[in-house]
Parts: sequence; C-alpha cells; structure tokens
Amino acid sequence: MPDASLTDAPLDLFVIDLIDDQTGLADVEDLQGRTFQIPAAWLPEAADGAAYRVSVTAQGVTFTPDASGARLLRERSKQTLLDFHPEPEENA
Repeated sequence: MPDASLTDAPLDLFVIDLIDDQTGLADVEDLQGRTFQIPAAWLPEAADGAAYRVSVTAQGVTFTPDASGARLLRERSKQTLLDFHPEPEENA
C-alpha cells in the first residue's frame, strides 16, 4: 500500500523548461522553484513551456496539461523576486 503522505498530496504544477531530444528527458520546474528531470514520454503533448498539473493517488501519478500553468508559475516567480528585493535605502 502506498505511503499515506503520497496519496494525500495536493495537486502540484510544473512547467517544462526544455526537452533534451538526445536523452528524452524534460527539465522541469515546480511551484516551489525545484528543478528536476522526468521522461518526456510520460507527459501528454510535451513541449518546451508546457505546464502540467500533477496528482498523486493510490493508483499512480497523473500529469494533466494546464494551459494557464506557465503564466501562473511566471507570476509566482515575479512575486518571489519582489518579496526578496531589498528596499532602497533612503538618503538622510
């Protein structure tokens, strides 16, 4: 039986940065900013810039294309940069 933490996992999102045609691996980035590789053959309609929702159940892992996913990830990245950008120092 699968680990309960896997079956209770929330939906996640990732975007393909690029697909290596020689190895068949897709370099992807998720909402937490983690990057990793997965076989492009696992992803329906795999293409650079494509986004996918990921769901994990007791039956396995499902990758579902998400047309707005890349935009959501870009917006989140922009917000992260704004959150960590230091405030300009005021000249007193």
